[in-house]
Amino acid sequence: MTQLSPRGLAPAFAVIALLLHAACLGAALAAEAMPPAPVPAPAIAMHGDPALKDAFDHLPYADPAAVKGGRLAIGFLGTFDSLNPFNLKAGSTAQGMNGNVFETLMTRSLDEPFTLYGLIAQSIETGADRTSVTFRLDPRAHFSDGEPITSADVRFTFDLLKTKGRPQQRAAYSLIKSIETPDALTIRYDLTGINDREMPLTLALMPVLPRHKIDPAKFDDASLDIPTGSGPYVVADVKPGQRIILRRDKNYWARDLPVRRNLYNFDEIDIEYFRDANSLFEAFSAGLLDFREETNPARWTNAYDFPAIRDHRMIREALPAGGPKGLEGFVFNLRRPLFENIRVREALGLLFDFEWINANLYNGLYKRTKSFFDDSELASTGRPADAAELALLAPFPGAVREDILEGRWRPAATDGSGADRIEPKRALALLKEAGYDIEGGRLTKGGEALSFEIMVKDRNQERLALNYADSLGRIGVAAKVRLVDEVQYQRRRQKFDFDMMIGSWLASASPGNEQRSRWGSASAEQEASFNLAGVKSPAIDAMINVLLSAKTHEDFVAAVRAYDRLLLSGFYVVPLFHSPDQWIAASAKLARPKSLPRYGPASGGATLDTWWRAQP
Repeated sequence: MTQLSPRGLAPAFAVIALLLHAACLGAALAAEAMPPAPVPAPAIAMHGDPALKDAFDHLPYADPAAVKGGRLAIGFLGTFDSLNPFNLKAGSTAQGMNGNVFETLMTRSLDEPFTLYGLIAQSIETGADRTSVTFRLDPRAHFSDGEPITSADVRFTFDLLKTKGRPQQRAAYSLIKSIETPDALTIRYDLTGINDREMPLTLALMPVLPRHKIDPAKFDDASLDIPTGSGPYVVADVKPGQRIILRRDKNYWARDLPVRRNLYNFDEIDIEYFRDANSLFEAFSAGLLDFREETNPARWTNAYDFPAIRDHRMIREALPAGGPKGLEGFVFNLRRPLFENIRVREALGLLFDFEWINANLYNGLYKRTKSFFDDSELASTGRPADAAELALLAPFPGAVREDILEGRWRPAATDGSGADRIEPKRALALLKEAGYDIEGGRLTKGGEALSFEIMVKDRNQERLALNYADSLGRIGVAAKVRLVDEVQYQRRRQKFDFDMMIGSWLASASPGNEQRSRWGSASAEQEASFNLAGVKSPAIDAMINVLLSAKTHEDFVAAVRAYDRLLLSGFYVVPLFHSPDQWIAASAKLARPKSLPRYGPASGGATLDTWWRAQP
């Protein structure tokens, strides 16, 4: 064996040192190139950072002055035949179950566009690329029967809703590559390949159902069995179709968490259902109910002069409604050949006389809706597309009309006389392009009259639809209005068994996965999806994917505006109107927070989650 002298060792050590230095440098550079390892966090925001720090005491709109106790009596219009809000076979599910009885892994702050804070899940862990997400459950969490909530319950719920849940749940959960439960408090989802930055938040908003209480074989049946949840209330009593009573769970596990502090303040919530809108109002004016959200402008203007209002036992307020205003409108069912032609849809939209209707039916209280995200930075109307939007829309030439691309388009406006001639002439010109001619006072094509049915569910919708039908009749369109009861209405809606109906698309400050169920091609034939129009558009599908994968707020806004322009260009809906305020009336014995949520209803929800009883 050859031996080296000390002098001969020096060059060898130098080479080794250089190699080690290069290896270390390469490792350092590789480490810099790699994203930081994900760490557990108590909250997550869709874009940017959560506004509330780890040690926050309560949500900004949860008033520390709130006191626990007392009873709340509220009323809803309609009926119910199920206490399971997650299945499809029920004609109508009782309101007040989600949030009160069933809870999610994390909960939303209505003071931020889309930020979630820990509830059942104590922490969330996801990387910058969001290709996986891990939830760590709060070891204190348990169901109302005392059974602990474990990762097995979360996995059970995921598998159940993936196969038997609502269409939007099935569609979202089917994208998950795999799921792991390494221990009783940890659950991990593999999201590789999805390219959906909202998916961790979507999973965080999944309810957690008790595995030991649910028979999967019967899950999708309509049921009035008393459910077991983990929320602040339990179902104390049920009168099928008429009444449900929620009672505070004295052993509610999360009552001291910051996200629950000063919320859910009533000991008991009595929810009564009314088949008739007038009966519901009379019950409130007689003092049988504590709270009412008014949606009828004529009643808001003229009917609140009863004794309880005059002597201040009840108060009424118009509170600013936070966040983007969604769109409500007469929606065309494109599954009907009659409405396949975009000229027909645009023409029929020109005949809605908002100016006359607002002045004569609604006392001028409404604003015409002109975007699916009105009154917000996400709305495209009134602003030309910028370079980012144009780049997104470039692969789909002609998908957005020029006037919509330039921000010039507005819904048709009339002179308010009820006899405007300009818009009917425009409509007839478009219908002629679509092949229709007037014969004997009727619009026909190939001898077949242009006629359809408008399905409505209550007298308010009926009055509006009848007015619209009269306007359509002026140019020879035969529109028949059909009023159906709540159960039939829901079943026909779920099966898309209608020509035209009034649809409602609520907007949030962070639209995301729900858009797939509303406008995505895959949902067009999914029973009970919210794609009422039956839209199948590659451009819309692409824009949904873009808004879901946006990494910055600026990219997100550009994607939503481009998406808005595509929806408007399709003329799938005849836009109606909205109020900038929420009209409420309440017993003077109730109290509400001084601080209202920026992105949610001023009332805090259907069962007044932020309110409390200040007087016995």
